[in-house]
Amino acid sequence: MPVIVGLGNPGRKYVGTRHNIGYEVIDLLAEKLSVKLGPGKGPFYIGDVRYHGEKLLLVKPTTYMNRSGDAVQQVLNWYKLDAADCLVCYDDLNLPVGKIRMRPKGSAGGHNGIKDIIKKLGTDGFPRLRIGIGNDFMDGNQVDFVLSKFSKSEQKEIDQTLHHACEAAFAFVDHGIDTAMNDYN
Repeated sequence: MPVIVGLGNPGRKYVGTRHNIGYEVIDLLAEKLSVKLGPGKGPFYIGDVRYHGEKLLLVKPTTYMNRSGDAVQQVLNWYKLDAADCLVCYDDLNLPVGKIRMRPKGSAGGHNGIKDIIKKLGTDGFPRLRIGIGNDFMDGNQVDFVLSKFSKSEQKEIDQTLHHACEAAFAFVDHGIDTAMNDYN
């Protein structure tokens, strides 16, 4: 059973920020699949739906970004799933605004949410869908930048990117990470 996790920070003040792009992917997937997310058996919201005859889980951790591993670990343990079944969607400073990249595994690349997931799972062997948020900030202002909202022109591009990211996530569910990477990177 595939799981798609979107990383972000809980709370109104983080809605629409660059760091919450993973949450936005999950929200759009839930809308497309007509599923509501509700409290799960751990620090996360979860929605389960049948997609092409298979159960699919959508997950939004309710922990702050740097504790995302707690939620991912509990979901995988509760449903007895392997890390390779879990696609994690998150923001990436190293990609230009609106670009996406998929990978089957890898390092945290400086992302604290991914760092925590690797630590809690004891592996870096889980697929990722990275969404570019740009890196137009002065030294020392990274935190302020990732917690800022997109400009109006960036938001138009991000809206299109979110749909593209959903297509990539569906490709992961339908065909696996290798095919999804070939089609969407």
